[in-house]
Amino acid sequence: MANINDLIWVEKYRPRTLQDIMLPQRIKDKFKDGCYGNFLFVGIQGCGKTTMLMGMIENIYETMNLRITEMAFELHLRKVYPTRNILSMRETDTISGQECLDVQKKTDGSVNIIGEVATDPVASWMIQSAQVASKFTLFTHHAKTFPDLVTALRNSMLRAGVFKNEKTAEEQVVQVLNFDIHLQKDFRGRRYIERVTECIPVKDSKTYDFEYKKEHDMDSKVTKFFENATTYFSKVTEQNLYTYQNVLEYVDGEYQLTNKITDQNIHDMRANMDETDAVEFDKFIEKYWGKTKKV
Repeated sequence: MANINDLIWVEKYRPRTLQDIMLPQRIKDKFKDGCYGNFLFVGIQGCGKTTMLMGMIENIYETMNLRITEMAFELHLRKVYPTRNILSMRETDTISGQECLDVQKKTDGSVNIIGEVATDPVASWMIQSAQVASKFTLFTHHAKTFPDLVTALRNSMLRAGVFKNEKTAEEQVVQVLNFDIHLQKDFRGRRYIERVTECIPVKDSKTYDFEYKKEHDMDSKVTKFFENATTYFSKVTEQNLYTYQNVLEYVDGEYQLTNKITDQNIHDMRANMDETDAVEFDKFIEKYWGKTKKV
């Protein structure tokens, strides 16, 4: 009996690798030198998120085992890469997605792929996966802008009961969002990468001053006290838990590399490449953004 996906035109002719996707070669080169970091593919329905995710798999080293959780089987990666160590699971009436994730934690997986983060529980699985269960995580989402994405995931954490405090939930979200690959589909049906956005968590550098204990007069002690009080309230009310920047944009029919990837992400990406890919990656970074500082 024929596979149902072979009978559906869009599935039968879906590009399976990055080389099958129509992108400028220098953009493909950005992804080909190993794949590391939490990548999310964002955009409206039908813009090519799943196709782009499947294309990225080709550039993940074969030594990295793939662990996949989907609400409905859609990727079919065991068919595309029959020689790779791939374990795919989906939620059923008797087995929850959380139980699937717990099993995957015990199967020596390196990369977790979550087909689509569309509900609060799935968002919870994604955050867990990106924090502790894998070397890095890939997933798709429907947010329109990067702030919308952060807000949606933060609110999912709160509704799922994972966190009670809004700030804590947002801190956990921005820690696991490395790169947002935002795809677009125009009115002609043309699909393209609109931008690649890097998330940059803001580190809290404000500290309390305990030197008030050494002050000898009351005025000095009160001054120090109010300085600490100001620091406390700024920590409590501080809303800027992250910044973000586009490292790639589609402008007037051309792809343009814009802001340089942060040195920390460059360091982490490079540390997970083999020697050959690391050399090519260094050449790419230096060519378009200059030399990188050591972290």
